[in-house]
Amino acid sequence: MGDTVSRSRGVLRTLALGVTATAGTLALLGRVTPWPSVLVIRALFDRGAATTSAALAAHAPSDLVEVVDDAYDISSPDGRLDVFRPARDQPLPTVVWVHGGAFVSGRKGDVANYLRVLAGRGFTTVGVDYSIAPGARYPTPVRQVAGALAHLLDHADRLGVDPKRIVLAGDSAGAQIAAQVALLVTQPAYAGRLGIDVELAPTSLRGLVLFCGAYDFRLARGSSRLGTWFIDTALRSYLGSARHDEATMRQGTVALQLAPSFPATFVSPGNGDPLLPHTLGLIEALDQHVVDHEALLFPEDHEPRLGHEYQFDLDSREGREALDRTVAFIRRVTD
Repeated sequence: MGDTVSRSRGVLRTLALGVTATAGTLALLGRVTPWPSVLVIRALFDRGAATTSAALAAHAPSDLVEVVDDAYDISSPDGRLDVFRPARDQPLPTVVWVHGGAFVSGRKGDVANYLRVLAGRGFTTVGVDYSIAPGARYPTPVRQVAGALAHLLDHADRLGVDPKRIVLAGDSAGAQIAAQVALLVTQPAYAGRLGIDVELAPTSLRGLVLFCGAYDFRLARGSSRLGTWFIDTALRSYLGSARHDEATMRQGTVALQLAPSFPATFVSPGNGDPLLPHTLGLIEALDQHVVDHEALLFPEDHEPRLGHEYQFDLDSREGREALDRTVAFIRRVTD
């Protein structure tokens, strides 16, 4: 027994040393390139996304019309989107969803089953792929999503899209991208400063659905060594530097760019989400500019604690509540 305990302790010490050495190696390499850290983050996120997608499959309807990998930009292998809709002749209110992944990971397939669930509620839903960092940097995804909207307008009949009833949506990093695209649509001067063309009319963008987003680059700091490593990796990859310049930080911080023209917005974070302060700051700005908005918030002491991306867990009461509130909001702003 004593030998077994000693061997176990030895194994644990070896694992601990290995983790510490790996973290140290990543930190050192990170001073040269973010790629090693990005690959670690992608591996972790991909595993979580696969688990979430598998759980959502049980809730997804199987009788939808689907168009997969439709090219909205033939010049980029990432310029693809998926469309899901009920088998109806008329165009439907359309939800265009931008996936998350800390700007360095993720793909449209991660949210496909959730979009199938939403489509089953009577909408056309669209999952948009975009180029991730560090291979592509800010504002490339913002420009790509704007391009995807133009493609949907051009092919509305074929894809079952109602071009006058569009709702932008996103989760995590995708929520930030979706919100920034909404700024482009509703503020021509802002679009001009970014040099991004948008074809969607402001009156056609009926609303925004934003979950667990990172809307404020000024809040980009970790509460732990691991958090700091993660955030520095994401920012360096997406913005080009963990110590990004003030102009870029302000340009991408949604609350600082808000105006009364911003579309009606539904926002929700988990009470245990590290990005909760981002949502609270956004709500404050929406209040300040008198923008129509709804917020699904949970008490600080809510149990179980609801973490990042809680809304994708449709086996939980809170996840189902978030879905029902989302559907009700989309119907309200598109009726």
